[in-house]
Amino acid sequence: MNYGKKKASKRQKNITSKAAMKKKRAGVRLFKAMLLTCLVAIVLCVAGGGLFIKKMIDDAPDITPEDVKPSKFTTQALADDETTVLDTFVDAGANRVYKSIDEIPKDLQNAFVAIEDSRFYEHNGIDLKGIVRAGLKGIISGHFSEGASTLTQQLIKNNVFPNFVNEDTFFDRVERKLQEQYLALEIEKQMTKSKILENYLNTINLGQNTLGVQAASKRYFGKDVSELTLSECATIAAITQNPGKYNPVTNPDKNAERREKVLNDMKEQGYINQTQYDEALADPVYERIQATNAQYEDSTSVSSYFIDAVADEVIEDLVNEMGYTETQAYNAVYSGGLSIITTQNVEMQKICEEELSDDSNYPSNIEWGISCAITVTHPDGTQDNYDHNTMRNYLYEKTGDKYCLTQSTQEEANAKVEEYIAAITSEGDTVDKRVKLSPQPQASIVVMDQYTGHVKAMVGGRGEKTESRSLNRATQSYKQPGSCFKILSTYAPALDVHGDTLATVIEDSPFSYSNGREVKNWWGSNYKGNMTIRECIEQSANVCTVKKFTEITPALGFKYLTENFNLTTLDSKSDIVQAACLGGISKGVYNIEMTAAYAAIANGGVYTEPVLYTKIYDHDGNLLFEKTPKTHTAIKETTAALLTNAMEGVITNGTGTAARMSNMPVAGKTGTTTDSVDLWLSAYTPYLTASVWTGYDDNKPMEGLSQSFHMKIWKNVMERIHEGYEYKDFEMPSSIEKKTICAKTGKLASSEACSAYTEYFAPGTAPTQSCPGHVVEKPDTDANSSDTSGETDDTTDNNSGTTTPPSDNSSDSSGNTSGGDSSSNSGSNSDSETPPTPPTP
Repeated sequence: MNYGKKKASKRQKNITSKAAMKKKRAGVRLFKAMLLTCLVAIVLCVAGGGLFIKKMIDDAPDITPEDVKPSKFTTQALADDETTVLDTFVDAGANRVYKSIDEIPKDLQNAFVAIEDSRFYEHNGIDLKGIVRAGLKGIISGHFSEGASTLTQQLIKNNVFPNFVNEDTFFDRVERKLQEQYLALEIEKQMTKSKILENYLNTINLGQNTLGVQAASKRYFGKDVSELTLSECATIAAITQNPGKYNPVTNPDKNAERREKVLNDMKEQGYINQTQYDEALADPVYERIQATNAQYEDSTSVSSYFIDAVADEVIEDLVNEMGYTETQAYNAVYSGGLSIITTQNVEMQKICEEELSDDSNYPSNIEWGISCAITVTHPDGTQDNYDHNTMRNYLYEKTGDKYCLTQSTQEEANAKVEEYIAAITSEGDTVDKRVKLSPQPQASIVVMDQYTGHVKAMVGGRGEKTESRSLNRATQSYKQPGSCFKILSTYAPALDVHGDTLATVIEDSPFSYSNGREVKNWWGSNYKGNMTIRECIEQSANVCTVKKFTEITPALGFKYLTENFNLTTLDSKSDIVQAACLGGISKGVYNIEMTAAYAAIANGGVYTEPVLYTKIYDHDGNLLFEKTPKTHTAIKETTAALLTNAMEGVITNGTGTAARMSNMPVAGKTGTTTDSVDLWLSAYTPYLTASVWTGYDDNKPMEGLSQSFHMKIWKNVMERIHEGYEYKDFEMPSSIEKKTICAKTGKLASSEACSAYTEYFAPGTAPTQSCPGHVVEKPDTDANSSDTSGETDDTTDNNSGTTTPPSDNSSDSSGNTSGGDSSSNSGSNSDSETPPTPPTP
């Protein structure tokens, strides 16, 4: 490059020429124009955004300190007549006791501030640093899960917005969030920090039916909040983020992890020193919590199984359908002054409770199941906690009796408890014990209006109910269904989509599962030869059912069970197997879901979601939420009519004759599992559907007991309920055809030699061929056929000689083990019905 004087002079002239200067000025003007345009756009966006935000803020409610103070109103549950008060949603955990900030330990105040809002004393209601931090973390991680709500915002959200949180759209959420932040700024101008914190600590949901720190202190530690130690304060503060997950009674390990974070945050923020941190972390706080829980007694009236279930359903709907938080939903139910119109019919509920409590409806030899919680305090102050599971293991090792928690008399049951206490204690120990004895066998019943989905009555256990929120065997305990599954899994899809009819013939002859295990009938090793599907239903034929289920495929049967009949406990990984048609599934089913499935057949094939309430009114009498049951077509109307007609035979001629009513026709199906561990009857009239389950809580076999007492309970309940109903028969659709059929071949009867009877058919499905005669070969007892689908048989026997005692993991909704009930009755699946003499076709 030439840097000489002549070259430089020439370059300077080019730069300062008129053309160059014009070009330069044009560029500057263009840049200025673009900059001005951007500034105008920014101003317009800011102005528009400001107006948008201003509109949202203008729509925010006006609040005062009184509005953010927690308040309590008793919620009422009313019967289906909308006037009779059934119960109030108030129990020990719902009784908020307000405490002033001076009565709340400084450690507890600091614990909540440290874990929930570390800059609480610095911000003016909104934590801008927290918002930026949460935003950056969300951008980096791709998940905007970390909240930035201050304690002030949380207080407003819980106490001001419960009636405004029906957030169906993103706009709704943004509007509520902006209003929440604006109101946080406003309330901070009207209240001191200590008063805001006081209201917050008296508002929050802290699990186990507790609202506020005083209720939590009483529930978990049995003492006034002012007496809490640092370790106990951190435990309670650890609950608030998720009261279910961090419940120190039911999930102590999760709470311990969260508690450690609370203490660490307190140390880092200067509220405690290293020595306090170490001492608190070393405190065996959860032993004291379990001891308090064992001694805890509900100080209010005991709610019924129905009311317990209503509370669960309302809270779930407020969260899932209305957008409430868990705290908001709980507050609304237990302190919001709601009026909940339930579906319960008072008279029907009374009848169910009376019949399930009537000992004369059960086998005479009543036994007693043991449930216990024992706390042993040693002289050095350490404690050990035991329950009926540890007691079961001890007694099993000593006696070899798998059912050692069931005793013949209450005296023997109490003696076993004392024997166990003697084995686990030494001189100088003190013992706190809580023992509950429940009559065995147990039972549950659900009565449902098949046309509306309204559950009219429900009882979740036999005997006196001694505490609220205890195990509900109708909604929380799943049991093996036995032959009740034959209709839902096999014959419904066979008639609905597979082209079969009630006259379709299945040969009752030797047959094996795909793994080679032989399928057996309940009546023994003999076979009946050709049986129509109607006969198979009436006589509860196992072999024919497995043959037909294999033919239609377990996958189709599983679809009908889970999608068409809405049974939620089945697992696609383990329950698409041949044994499922006999009830051989991994878990079992809930009584309420079984009832709804049979109600779908009674309702002409339309499945209607079972519901326990219809309307919720707020404290001022405004309609807050109306429950509309979800419905779908499960099976064709004609399929439902044919199944109903066949199941009438179950009650009149087959395995369910003990349930015949004197004042109404009945259609239904019995279910009996291996060794009679479970006894079922799911049946319906033209008006109502009901299911009864009976069995021992520890799955003790009932082979030596009456095999029909559950049917007696069903009959007694339903006959009394139907006393005020007009008699009517089940109706057949006009499209149904009638033909005279030969029972041996399933074809049109052609001669007097035929075992002729009248059968019903869906349009276009009646046989067209006549019976050719009756030279029927004797079944080959050596010939086995099997499925080639590669499925494995998961059926097992509850009494197969296992060398370990059965475990008991069931618990009620409060986390308390209840009644020795196992929520899974695994392995009880093959039907063992014992009906009267088979009918003549």
